[in-house]
Parts: sequence; structure tokens; C-alpha cells
Amino acid sequence: MKRKNWLIHYLQLLAIAGIAIFIFLAISSSSNSVKALPEYSHRTGESCATCHVNPGGGGPRTLRGALWAAQGRADQVPALPGVLLAPGVSDGAELYEIACSTCHGMYGEGLFGRVIMNTGVKPEKIRANILRGRLNSGMPSFEGMFTEEQLQALVDYTSALATGKAEIPPLQFQLESPEFKCSPKSTSVFCGGN
Repeated sequence: MKRKNWLIHYLQLLAIAGIAIFIFLAISSSSNSVKALPEYSHRTGESCATCHVNPGGGGPRTLRGALWAAQGRADQVPALPGVLLAPGVSDGAELYEIACSTCHGMYGEGLFGRVIMNTGVKPEKIRANILRGRLNSGMPSFEGMFTEEQLQALVDYTSALATGKAEIPPLQFQLESPEFKCSPKSTSVFCGGN
């Protein structure tokens, strides 16, 4: 009887291992991951954020990135003339949130992109960076993606962030402040102690 129980237990473990291997193989063979390679950026003269939603590269592609891949990864990323990034949006803060906050942060504090908040960068420089991008720092060009009125509203708001004069819109949702239970004298690993 003991030998029979051992055999059943062994077969159950073998079945579980087989299922795990099957799931692993199914996931790894069906996933079509997209990786941004620096060679594509150098070859096209565009930043990774032109083709990828993640400004650091990799992950899902933008519309331009999908078209570029569909064209066999040509030496140029196709332009989308007449396609606006935010049709009908005229508020500078909302345009900033749509086009800039993913990299530069909601308040210009800098995430993937450079810090804007309280840097004093001039409106002319902001406009030039929006239109031409900054390949070396990963910022894509937004030329042709805004109407002139949208571009001016975006430059005005970004300039206000740069000078510390922006009226920051309220967040769509509020998170409660975390409750920290550690004191400066806590030595626990969970309190950041060494």
C-alpha cells in the first residue's frame, strides 16, 4: 500500500511538472515581445519614443512604430501628416498631460525625460524642443502633431511650469497618504535599516 501511495504521489508531481512546462512553452512561444534596439534609433534618426509607448523603448508600439514595422523597418519612420495628437483639445495643461507627462512628469518633475519644473527654460527653447525633439535624450519630434493654437497653449503651459507659475490641475483621483510606522530609530529591514 505504501508503494502504491508513493507511485500516485510521484505521478501527480510529474503531471504538475508537465503542465507547468506546457504553460511555460505556450507563453514563451506565443508572446510577440517588441524590443527597441539602439541601432533602429541611429538608423532612422528618431528617438525610441517615436515608435514605442514606453519612452525608454520596448513594449507596445505607437501608430508610427506599427507602420514602420509593417513597412519592413525602413530607414525612415513614416510621418503621419495631418494626424493630430489631441484633436479638439485646446487647454495647455491637458495637452501637456497627453503629450509630455509620461516622460516629464505631471508637474515637470522629470521621469524618463528631463526636469522642466523651475528650470527657467525659455519659451523659444521649449517650442524648438517640441517641434524638433532631442534625439540624444530620447525626446521625439512633435512637429505637425498640434495645431498652431495647441502648440502655443502647450508652450505657454510648459513655460509656466518652468518658471514655477503654472496652475497645476487637480488629479483625477486622490490617493491616501501612506501611513509609515517606522521611526528614525527603527532598525528593522522593513524600515530601511541596514
